[in-house]
Amino acid sequence: MMAKNNGANHQRTVSVKTKGNLEQTKLSNHDSRLPSIDDDDDASSELQRVAALEEADHPKKGALSRIARLVMAVRGWTKKGMKEEERTDSFLERFRGPDVKALASESATAGGDGLAGQGQKKKKWKGFVMDPAGKWYYRWLLVIAVPVMYNWCVLVARACFNELQRRYLLCWLVLDYLADGIYIVDIVIRMNTGFLEQGLLVKDFKKLRAKYIATLQFKLDILSILPTDLAYFVVGIHQPELRFNRLLHFPRMFECFDRTETRTSYPNIFRICNLVMYILVIIHWNACIYYAISKAIGFGEDTWVYPNISDPEYGYLTREYVYCLYWSTLTLTTIGETPPPVRDEEYLFVIFDFLIGVLIFATIVGNVGSMISNMNATRAEFQAKIDAVKHYMHFRKVSKEMEAKVIRWFDYLWTNKKTVDEWEVLKNLPDKLRAEIAINVHLETLKKVRIFQDCEAGLLVELVLKLRPQVFSPGDYICRKGDIGKEMYIIKEGKLAVVADDGITQYALLTAGCCFGEISILNIKGSKMGNRRTANIRSIGYSDLFCLSKEDLMEAVTEYPDAKRVLEERGREILTKEGLLDEAAAAESMEAMDVGQKLDRLETSLETLNTRFSRLLAEYDAAQMKLKQRLTSLEAKVKEEKQEELFPDGFISPLGEEEKAKP
Repeated sequence: MMAKNNGANHQRTVSVKTKGNLEQTKLSNHDSRLPSIDDDDDASSELQRVAALEEADHPKKGALSRIARLVMAVRGWTKKGMKEEERTDSFLERFRGPDVKALASESATAGGDGLAGQGQKKKKWKGFVMDPAGKWYYRWLLVIAVPVMYNWCVLVARACFNELQRRYLLCWLVLDYLADGIYIVDIVIRMNTGFLEQGLLVKDFKKLRAKYIATLQFKLDILSILPTDLAYFVVGIHQPELRFNRLLHFPRMFECFDRTETRTSYPNIFRICNLVMYILVIIHWNACIYYAISKAIGFGEDTWVYPNISDPEYGYLTREYVYCLYWSTLTLTTIGETPPPVRDEEYLFVIFDFLIGVLIFATIVGNVGSMISNMNATRAEFQAKIDAVKHYMHFRKVSKEMEAKVIRWFDYLWTNKKTVDEWEVLKNLPDKLRAEIAINVHLETLKKVRIFQDCEAGLLVELVLKLRPQVFSPGDYICRKGDIGKEMYIIKEGKLAVVADDGITQYALLTAGCCFGEISILNIKGSKMGNRRTANIRSIGYSDLFCLSKEDLMEAVTEYPDAKRVLEERGREILTKEGLLDEAAAAESMEAMDVGQKLDRLETSLETLNTRFSRLLAEYDAAQMKLKQRLTSLEAKVKEEKQEELFPDGFISPLGEEEKAKP
């Protein structure tokens, strides 16, 4: 066996000595192996085939070169896999067109294509532009919100509570200058943040920086990073109030909250949490101010200020802050009794706190009430519909069984969140976006309909916009045998049974993704069943279906005659496969259709000829008019030349005198 293999190998190496034979052998071997390489194979098999191909192409090379080629093949394959994007569905691409970002990038790089020859020079890093609608910009907002909140809460507390400042001084210095560094980076990022102009992201650095510098936020950002803490060398390091200008960076935190509210799936909960956070910050600031006023007046000087810190019960940091926070909460919420003020400045501070407390209470009541109303708006509207139906059934004396069935149907809609009227929700959107949303929602369902596969994009848009959801209760008949088919149905959820006339015996079961009735609404000539239903279809449980009426389909295909012809041909193919097409009747209808089509074509040709003849006649008249004008001007020039030849200069001809004498 080994001898045979060696002999075969020897023969192969001997037969590829010449260059021409070598190239021919490569091509033949490569072509013979091409069908075995499939994109759907796994990574290991593909790499093995690549390695085998390289080894066959270079039989005389050493092992090191084969390993190098294998590494290069692996590298190229991994890069190819990383660059492949997720393929969008053909249904979407047929009417969506190329991506806007791709168009923008192509237009931005179009000017650089002419300099492709110079692109091999040194590449310089020119900067970056951050998309304000991108995820990285939002993540940076989350980062910058942390130092802003740190300064808002901790900096004020350190300025009022001296022990807090002195005990953790090293930690505060590290956090302070880390926050300053983040502030500076934020200004750089803000200068390189793009903005939309006519729907496209502007990436011109001069425009970006000019726009940012012209805003109020730039001035606040510059003020927030002024090195005011250099005054530490004069007044001492335990004066954190010198850094109060860091509080001016607050717009970035508010922007982070706004972006989070638009991105979260629970906006009402986020609004409540945001409101509670603002209230806690106000209470925290008020507690710090109360402690600072007590320190300025003197601890224990009267009953209103903070007790004397010489008392061990009130002399440690935790008790100081908790006591002040408790006093601030009681004062601002006005739900408890506090010691009355004694001095005038204490009275003024308490009055100001009471006013702030009233505003906080009104804000809480108003916002919470509005949020609860918004959260219950859908339920209230749905309950109003149920009440109206109940009132109608009671007025018309509907039976209790029917009333219970209607109530169960409403309960099913509410439980499965099917109470939204899609048309009312999407009516404010433009047709393009509404069609794209409908395609995304109904795509998987529509693709299962055989007659709609490979249709025109415009027709798909029309059909998708005309799909209407319907919900059937258990035991409801969707259609009965012998009924005229006026709609086609696509099952989204639920199960349907093809039953006998007794309604019990089941012949078949239809599940999600199935469709029926698509042939009957086309009214194809030659169909043995015509446009009537061939079976009884009944809902087993609650079923969600999409309905497309015959009128909507005919209205949609009116503007697409080619698509209508394709649909009818596909319907005939389906009927032929199922043995439900009368060939003779279909041929007669095709002949009649051919005659009609010929007449239509003849009429179209006559109209085209008439149009062309009218155009040629108009061109002929225009040419005749131009020719007459040229002949007239030519005759005038000839007369002038003859007069100049017959009569010398300065001599007036009798004809000229007569013409002048004429009035």
